[in-house]
Amino acid sequence: MQNAMTGVSRRNQDFLQIIQSYVQLTKPRIILLLLITTAGAMWIAAEGQVDPVLLLVTLLSGTFASGSANTINCLYDRDIDYVMERTRDRPLPSGRVSPRDALIFAIALAIASFTLLTVFANLLSACLAMSGILVYVLVYTHWLKRHSTQNIVIGGAAGAIPPLVGWAAVTGELSWAAWVLFAIICLWTPPHFWALAILIREDYAKVGVPMLPVVEGNESTSRQIFYYTLSLIPATLLLVYPLHVMGVVYGAIAMLLNGIFVQKAWKLMQTPSDLQVARATFKYSIFYMMLLCAGMGIDSLPLTHQLVDAATTYIARLG
Repeated sequence: MQNAMTGVSRRNQDFLQIIQSYVQLTKPRIILLLLITTAGAMWIAAEGQVDPVLLLVTLLSGTFASGSANTINCLYDRDIDYVMERTRDRPLPSGRVSPRDALIFAIALAIASFTLLTVFANLLSACLAMSGILVYVLVYTHWLKRHSTQNIVIGGAAGAIPPLVGWAAVTGELSWAAWVLFAIICLWTPPHFWALAILIREDYAKVGVPMLPVVEGNESTSRQIFYYTLSLIPATLLLVYPLHVMGVVYGAIAMLLNGIFVQKAWKLMQTPSDLQVARATFKYSIFYMMLLCAGMGIDSLPLTHQLVDAATTYIARLG
């Protein structure tokens, strides 16, 4: 049997290969980072004491919602995925999964996500998860990706919704702190994604996707990466002041991570055509977000508060 669009013959698969194909549709490496931001938001909202069942259910629901959005993205982009070397072996362009089956899979994941969050958390978190799917599919994939150099800036809001889901799952509402987390992800997304786009610029050019490096070149893109990286400094510190939801431990971690990120972005701006520097910036951006969220979790722990209070008292006595 052949895939009607690509003419690629379907390979006979055993059950394990079929499972692997459907997992691949969900882009699990992307999901992992989204779950880390969700967990970080939940940890802050619960002041370091998250209900483990709620955490598990919310992360599972987030996996389903993100997997649904990514599957629909693969379905929509299967034409250009077939052209690009990097994506030609994905399940849809390779013919391992049919478009109909992929759509059914995506719908099932979305329903499962909405149901779990509604039953175990609340309706607000469930609706936010569904809004993330809609923004990613309609705003980014359908509207912006193939038509605007600002595709990742605006469409990147979809990737900033998981922290809102996590916060709402714990508290049932959205505070200013939740929206600051949303803003941090929005500001982080362009330097993260554009560093990758520099690496695969030729692939995007081949299929006519107007990513910033394709349209404006590496020099302009590296400047934008640097400016967005700088903007992360005040954004991340808003959680410390004036919101006071994070303390000195998170503040120190954030400043250290921001300093390294700015240094890497500055180096890329000085050598915008150096793909090794772009690759290093991209890889660090992933570690940056993981470690920043870990810092949120550590700072919110009651034990951390006790240690900081004890240290503050001791220093005061010395004075």
